[in-house]
Amino acid sequence: MEQTYTVNLLHCVFSTKQRKPLIAAPKKLWNYVRGIGRNIGVDVIAVGGTANHVHLLLAVPSTCTVAGIMQDLKTNSSRHLNEQQGEFGWHDGYAAISVSPSQLQRVAAYIEHQAEHHRARTFEEEYVAMLDRSGVQYDSSHLLD
Repeated sequence: MEQTYTVNLLHCVFSTKQRKPLIAAPKKLWNYVRGIGRNIGVDVIAVGGTANHVHLLLAVPSTCTVAGIMQDLKTNSSRHLNEQQGEFGWHDGYAAISVSPSQLQRVAAYIEHQAEHHRARTFEEEYVAMLDRSGVQYDSSHLLD
């Protein structure tokens, strides 16, 4: 077969170091992250979050690794924010959960309305619930170190 067809959709989440509210201009950061995605060949379908974390819905090419994408996104956005405002850092870890194409619009809407969701629950509560719903095994004593 000469052609390869893939659909790899990922809902990725990561927070600022110690979940401090360090994202001063979220819309500018979301645009910058979209640009990083373009530069590395990853379609950033949706981006959102609050002052202490980011959600991304990514279309991942079959030639890329999740670890490589996350490293590029976090490293470049962190460098940019340090240049803009100083003293910025991301938490070392992240979550990357697969998304069914049938749920794309639902997940995108969820990501784009993060401020509303966080009126009712914290990032930590949301993160644990996301991992639990997805069946991710984790050590709760080191989850958000």
